[in-house]
Amino acid sequence: MLDTSREQTPATSEEPRGCLFALSQPPLMIFLAVIGVLLLMASVHDLFLL
Repeated sequence: MLDTSREQTPATSEEPRGCLFALSQPPLMIFLAVIGVLLLMASVHDLFLL
């Protein structure tokens, strides 16, 4: 018979990090802010200057 009573390794104390952790990183927020500003400038240019 196979031994099925193996000891399970204990889970690490760190919880898995999700999307909110990724959004809290400064480089990602700076990148998203730059993209947002570029889109805003393009839309304002199209609406008011063309």
